[in-house]
Amino acid sequence: MELRQLEYFVAVAEEANFTRAAARVHISQSGVSAQIRSLERELGAELIDRSGGTATLTTAGKAALTQARATLAAAGSVKQSVDDVTGLLRGSLSIGMVTACTVPQLFDALARFHAAHPGVELALREDNSDRLAGAVRTGDMDLALVGVAARSPDGLESMVVIDERIVAAVPAEHPLAAQKEATLAEVCEYPVVALPSGTGIRAVFDRDCYGVGLTPSITLQASAPDAVADLAARGLGVGILSRSLAEFYGDKLVAVELTDSHTAAMLALVWRSAMSPALTELVSVATASFSESS
Repeated sequence: MELRQLEYFVAVAEEANFTRAAARVHISQSGVSAQIRSLERELGAELIDRSGGTATLTTAGKAALTQARATLAAAGSVKQSVDDVTGLLRGSLSIGMVTACTVPQLFDALARFHAAHPGVELALREDNSDRLAGAVRTGDMDLALVGVAARSPDGLESMVVIDERIVAAVPAEHPLAAQKEATLAEVCEYPVVALPSGTGIRAVFDRDCYGVGLTPSITLQASAPDAVADLAARGLGVGILSRSLAEFYGDKLVAVELTDSHTAAMLALVWRSAMSPALTELVSVATASFSESS
């Protein structure tokens, strides 16, 4: 007994016609008829009554139909299980990350995943957070590390990996450096150097300024935190960075707390709900990597 014989038998039973069944399974009518005859000989019973104008099931055929469908479904499940595994071992994943944002835990996760599943090709792309999140939503990208100003980006699954306040970053000789704390209004008295719109840190700064009725004078924009830090260190404006980024550049900048900025700047991994086996595994590895560092 072969699976194709059961497939042809189910097709004839459901179509009640050999010609339509043959078209459905894409072989000749004589081929379908011959295979069902062979199945009937093997089972020792007639399954299809061919005496009328339609192909109808005999009593034995009705009994066989339920089991034939169950057998085909079981075979399909076996194939799906194999496809799930091969989907994990082969294929490709597209990963995005915020421009010039060095996050060792993500790189560790990618290295671990690649070592365990070398057959999956990994592609990494940098961009701003809005475009990366949009690419994940449309399916052009599988996973992205983005800056967000809300815990749940619309339409995406997410895991927050960094959650901190923004600060003003200024050189030691700047008037704000001696205060250690400042209001947004005090910051906005000076030119501001910031990341572009579409980044999480900028979104937090814009939102908090808007909330207190301020329109900052953003005189310079830079796509990378290093550039913001460099420009601020040269006295070209007050840099707006996350606390950890400002502390990273502590050799040339002083982090000034913003007393009336209450929105957290976050980095989050985002992905769609529908995941391939490879993406499911990568998210699991990334989750473990970030958990180990917390």
